[in-house]
Amino acid sequence: MRGDDSQNLAHGTQQGFGNAREASVRAKQCARVAGPISLPQAPAGRCSRKRAFQIAKSFLPILEWLPNYRVKEWLISDIISGLSTGLVATLQGLAYALLVAVPVGFGLYSAFFPILTYFFLGTSRHISVGPFPVVSLMVGSVVLSMAPDENFLIEGSNATGTNVTGALIDTESRDAQRVLIASTLTFLVGILQVIFGVLQIGFIVRYLADPLVGGFTTAAAFQVLVSQLKIVLNVSTKNYNGVLSIIYTLVETFEKIGTTNIADLIAGLLTIFVCMVVKEINDRFKHKIPIPIPIEVIVTIVATGISYAADLEKKYNAGIVKSIPRGFLPPEPPNVSLFSQMIAASFSIAIVAYAIAVSVGKVYATKYDYAIDGNQEFIAFGFSNIFSGAFSCFVATTALSRTAVQESTGGKTQVAGIISAGIVLISIVALGKLLEPLQKSVLAAVVIANLKGMFMQVFDVPRLWRQNKVDAMIWVFTCIASIILGLDLGLLAGLLFGLLTVVLRVQFPSWGGFGNIPGTDIYKKVKDYKNVIEPEGVKILKFSSPIFYANIDGLKSSLKSTVGFDAVKVYNKRLKALRKIQKLIKKGKLKATKNGIISEPGINNEAFETDEEPEDNQDPQVPTKEVEIQVDWNSELPVKVNIPKVPIHSLILDFGAVTFLDIVAVRSIKTIIKEFERIDVRVYFASYQDNLISQLERGAFFDDTVRKDIFFLTVHDAVLYIRNQMTYSDNQDPIFEKISLMQESKEPIEFTEASQPDDELDVQEEAMRRLAS
Repeated sequence: MRGDDSQNLAHGTQQGFGNAREASVRAKQCARVAGPISLPQAPAGRCSRKRAFQIAKSFLPILEWLPNYRVKEWLISDIISGLSTGLVATLQGLAYALLVAVPVGFGLYSAFFPILTYFFLGTSRHISVGPFPVVSLMVGSVVLSMAPDENFLIEGSNATGTNVTGALIDTESRDAQRVLIASTLTFLVGILQVIFGVLQIGFIVRYLADPLVGGFTTAAAFQVLVSQLKIVLNVSTKNYNGVLSIIYTLVETFEKIGTTNIADLIAGLLTIFVCMVVKEINDRFKHKIPIPIPIEVIVTIVATGISYAADLEKKYNAGIVKSIPRGFLPPEPPNVSLFSQMIAASFSIAIVAYAIAVSVGKVYATKYDYAIDGNQEFIAFGFSNIFSGAFSCFVATTALSRTAVQESTGGKTQVAGIISAGIVLISIVALGKLLEPLQKSVLAAVVIANLKGMFMQVFDVPRLWRQNKVDAMIWVFTCIASIILGLDLGLLAGLLFGLLTVVLRVQFPSWGGFGNIPGTDIYKKVKDYKNVIEPEGVKILKFSSPIFYANIDGLKSSLKSTVGFDAVKVYNKRLKALRKIQKLIKKGKLKATKNGIISEPGINNEAFETDEEPEDNQDPQVPTKEVEIQVDWNSELPVKVNIPKVPIHSLILDFGAVTFLDIVAVRSIKTIIKEFERIDVRVYFASYQDNLISQLERGAFFDDTVRKDIFFLTVHDAVLYIRNQMTYSDNQDPIFEKISLMQESKEPIEFTEASQPDDELDVQEEAMRRLAS
């Protein structure tokens, strides 16, 4: 673990529960053995109280773990952990408020109120609830789009202010409006999260795959870096939002880099350097250092003292925090009229905030062998955001760096979280004023220093490319889309791209011809194994995907590649050859010799067909009026018709990886069977899933010609059956010893010679036997 906010966001395993079905079976067996028995019924009141307590524990997990709290073993550790985490949470609350574009004091509220609710409702014992840079930046993008500086210009003023146009800004009204927007958005996010939890749709986070989360958080780190860069430089720029906003911000920042405040730049660079060095020390020597060095807190205290002593604001025009409100603001209701403008953004923020929290929670739940409830986490964070939204907070989730501090300093339960909230409370009530001389560039530098882990995720791309190129493409696409389009649209684009890759993987699945490993009943892909042998006259195709309307053409294409011919084309060619043979026989242009049936010398062969001749696209269901001649199609024919050879007599479809079929697939597979059987190739199915038979029955798959006896449990069973059938067939007399002619005309067929001797007739019969099957 690198010890930063981005690692393992989408990892973790869910805990299993007992097998209720097994217990039910055992209970039924006992009932059959013992017979009916009468049990004393418990009083209704006692059962109802027990049931009510179970429901209460599911909604308030604190009732589950608090009665089992080990005071002597855990309390001291939780106190130490809470003190350390509280200091970090205080500083991060101030720093992340800059990302939301609200006064820094409101970051302290956001680091305090959400913990109070999560303490009662949450199921994770180790996560530290509060602001997270990615979510804070997403909230800030909504705030800046709905309350830009241009909406709060003081008309008629020519004085130089903070706005790039030279006009003064009514900062008091602007900040009040931005706080209202942020708290309203938090309230709406909380409502959505509670709805998701009640509807039991915590599974939705599964669609945020690891590569998608990695690309998204890396892009968010880049967005955070650019947004904080102008604060470190103390350069005044417009607040851009939306598509390409990061490009516009960078361009304007470098255009005005000449106005950089040197005092803020030096303070910011020193803070970044010191924080990154000490964090590296914490990471490398974490086994030797009992408590990570709280470098952010130390740097903040030192920077505040230097700024106050040197009076950097007056002497060097440094940008400082200036004012942090003491105490709490009264709760305010959200502005419901703004819901319609922020509903789309709130949906993505709700999902991202939940995904980050649950992913981090699962890491520690797996480490300490306990389970967290995904749907209850939705409810817990939902009510936390609803509650904190009423107190002018912005959206809360968790951060791995802060959670790592809470866990590594000995935190055992959320008692450490409550103690950390107490430290933040002290900062709000008493210590806030002491931080007013702190430079904003120091806070921005603290934010940038915590982005190291997110940027290090870039080095995961080569590893992903080697392991799975599709996952690497998802990572890169999501990252680029989130940088260019913004975090909300970028996340949506990445999610859609990820789902598209799933569709494409299903639509173009892996397939291949299989052969037998000699001496076993194991069948492997011919291309991947050297010593496998395909059964003589049999082709085996495995299609590794559900079959439905989108990939049925892929199944047909893979069939053609595996068997080496197109069944429809073979049938049409044979039909054309039959018609030409019939025509030549009627005209007497074919003569029987001991070499077979050949055309008369000097007579043009009207059956000649070049490769360039267009193919007849005839309806195979329409019967022909011409003569039907049953021929051995693998022998040399007396007409020059290009008929593909059919070297097989059986085709086995391995459906072991086919999980479902839709109605289009059922109909298409039935058509495939009939197409192959018209050219004397039997089709069999093997290794099918149990549910496929019922799906085929519902799709009217079976009839008099397509029966269930073509289905086998394994591929080897099907191969053994085919071998037995062929052995039995070889022991019988040939079915077709002569060319069978069926024609509308009852006139006898006339040959070129009026009479033939007996030995010539014998030669003709012999030639017919060699031609016919």
